[in-house]
Amino acid sequence: MDTNNHHDEHNDGHIAEAHHPSYGVNILVWIGLLSLTAVTVAVAGINLGSLALTVALIIATVKSLFVVNFFMHVKFDNKVVKIFIGVCMLIFVIVLILTFFDLTFRF
Repeated sequence: MDTNNHHDEHNDGHIAEAHHPSYGVNILVWIGLLSLTAVTVAVAGINLGSLALTVALIIATVKSLFVVNFFMHVKFDNKVVKIFIGVCMLIFVIVLILTFFDLTFRF
């Protein structure tokens, strides 16, 4: 047994390598998140009427994509994890749309 091997082995025999973005990328993502937070605060002060919720959800979606892809390292994960997350997000969007339809057509 090789004691110098610090990588985990998967069932298919391949060695998994850890991918970590550089500090520069992390700082750029952090600055992007701060900028989007500032945009969220600025938009909250503007009277957008019925579009306020939509704009807030779009900004929150972009921010969550940054966090999931870079800080949770999903960008560097295998396709099975990405497909699983995509299916979960699709189900979430469907539930969200059905909820909005329920609120829209309520008497």
